[in-house]
Amino acid sequence: MRNMEQQILFEDREIIVCHKPAGMAVQSAGVGRMDLESALKNYLGSPQLYVIHRLDQPVEGVIVFAKTQTAARELSRQISCGKMKKEYLAVTTGRTQADQGTLENELKKDGRTNTSYVVKKGTPGAKTARLSYEIVKKLGREADNGAVPRYLVRVHLETGRHHQIRVQMAHAGMPLAGDRKYHPEDSSGLTLGLCAVRLGFYHPKTKKYMEFETVPQGNAFQES
Repeated sequence: MRNMEQQILFEDREIIVCHKPAGMAVQSAGVGRMDLESALKNYLGSPQLYVIHRLDQPVEGVIVFAKTQTAARELSRQISCGKMKKEYLAVTTGRTQADQGTLENELKKDGRTNTSYVVKKGTPGAKTARLSYEIVKKLGREADNGAVPRYLVRVHLETGRHHQIRVQMAHAGMPLAGDRKYHPEDSSGLTLGLCAVRLGFYHPKTKKYMEFETVPQGNAFQES
């Protein structure tokens, strides 16, 4: 990957934090396609790098990797204990009546299609998904041709389920711009309107709380 240095937000002996570009897989992108893990290993000149969490391939934003097993164990513990904080900005092509709220659903993953969907409580294999959202502003003005307006929405994850934000927002009538997997009617041609804009955690060695932010680059976030 070119200009890897420009994607790095922080680096020391234990961790490396960077901005994952939209369209790049975190791991195993396939033959002939560079993934972020491989790009960072090339940048570091070392095969020792540990994946702590992931962002879907079309999602951009802040992500942290560990350079040592000890750091990896500590960061993974923070995730399991709910101490790693994640904030997203999403662009929706619809909105509910409420400017803010909490969404809680039971989600089940279909490994064959790599999708998740909302199911009834008690469905075998389902897991509870919870997030809170707040509409920040409307992006641009409604077009004369009746195009659906876009809204910038701040999302806080309380759980980390497969495609959680995309599934829950679509189910609530607020599908993400550019998300043709969960909103097939989308014909905007935009990149997926989802970015992990803020990541907070405690440094695995110093125990100091650290927080990193980035700015969305995708065209879905641009004012119209």
